[in-house]
Amino acid sequence: MIDKNTFDNRTALFHTFGCKLNFAETSTVARMFADRGVRRITPGETPDFIVINSCSVTDLADKKCRQAIRSLNRRFPDAAIIVTGCYAQLKSDEVASLPGVKIVAGIDRKLELCDFVETWIKDHKPMNIVGDSRDIRSFMPSCSRGDRTRYFLKVQDGCDYWCTYCTIPRARGRSRSGSIAEIVDQARAAADEGGKEIVITGVNIGDFGKGRDDNFLDLIRELDRVEGIERYRISSIEPNLLTDDIIDFVAQSRSFMPHFHIPLQSGSDEVLALMRRHYDTALFASKVERIRRTIPDAFIGVDLIVGARGETDERFAASKAFIEGLDISRLHVFTYSERPGTRALDIDHVVSQELKHQRTRQMLAVSERKLDEFTRRFCSTERPVLLEHPREGHALSGFTDNYLKVEIEGADRATAVKLDNTIAKVLIGEPIPERESVKATLI
Repeated sequence: MIDKNTFDNRTALFHTFGCKLNFAETSTVARMFADRGVRRITPGETPDFIVINSCSVTDLADKKCRQAIRSLNRRFPDAAIIVTGCYAQLKSDEVASLPGVKIVAGIDRKLELCDFVETWIKDHKPMNIVGDSRDIRSFMPSCSRGDRTRYFLKVQDGCDYWCTYCTIPRARGRSRSGSIAEIVDQARAAADEGGKEIVITGVNIGDFGKGRDDNFLDLIRELDRVEGIERYRISSIEPNLLTDDIIDFVAQSRSFMPHFHIPLQSGSDEVLALMRRHYDTALFASKVERIRRTIPDAFIGVDLIVGARGETDERFAASKAFIEGLDISRLHVFTYSERPGTRALDIDHVVSQELKHQRTRQMLAVSERKLDEFTRRFCSTERPVLLEHPREGHALSGFTDNYLKVEIEGADRATAVKLDNTIAKVLIGEPIPERESVKATLI
């Protein structure tokens, strides 16, 4: 057994790329380091260790990770760099060759990072501990506080869908989830720390409980009973797993907000088939209609991939027309990126980079119109807002129950401090398009 005091008086810098799931996991890793006597650096300090939780959802994500590793090594040449996450899982040898990297750890080894670092301290031998993602069975419970007021609660990991464009199943492994009791305990711990809002995260959260007798609806029913948590948000859920029962529960629940995030990826049935998605446009439209009928004020965010292989001019036009006809609130537009080892590379018809960017700009314009139309529905109405302590030089702000970002006019510093992490009623004013927010005044 390595002496716990090995870490005493050491410091660490934690850097996270990618999804909210990664942020939740990094928070857990940071707490584990703190339990061993390692504290986060403060401004102006030099870290002994740099822990990078990486992303590999696109080529650009890989590039950003590489750039960050090189930059941090130049800035802190004596620090030991530890890299985990999807990029580390998929390209461990490439990561291990980067300057300053001492440890590369797989997706399922994050809970062991402290042990790996202690071993490295003793023998200073580089370590590359990455196995086959198909063998991953463990679930890493995680709950983190964001940089403002929200907590991110991991309930599920991995994916069994194998969409043709995606590397996440290769990086994260098979679908698996924590127990309801375990997750409810984490929500209670967040409430005990003063948390008011929790975002439920995972790779495919609608798959929660797969292989067991419980499911996602059972989970959110139990979370709704946790005292102290006033708001939950469902981060992203596949349309085929977003059941009418889930929508109906959110409509009448105590604490689940009128807010849905649903990946569409394409509004063309032909492209959806090439992607091997588990739904068609008719099913997707029916889910949006159900939400609007049941929860008229709900914010509905939609993921969209533009320029995928097989997206001909005709298919893009059909996708754009379908999306323009949906009563949604906003698009999250992603430009398609080729990923090595994916089945999408076997699909004919490659979209040029120039055309990808043109289509991306068109869909971003659609998104701007959708957000403006949705926002203007609520001008001169009252909504509850969870207020956040403002950053220096910024206005007091927060999000309404239906996910409108508001900036409070006329609130001085003392008021901002007093209202931090509280829910207040505001009167919604005019949109601020350049910041995708709206003006508001306290009532």
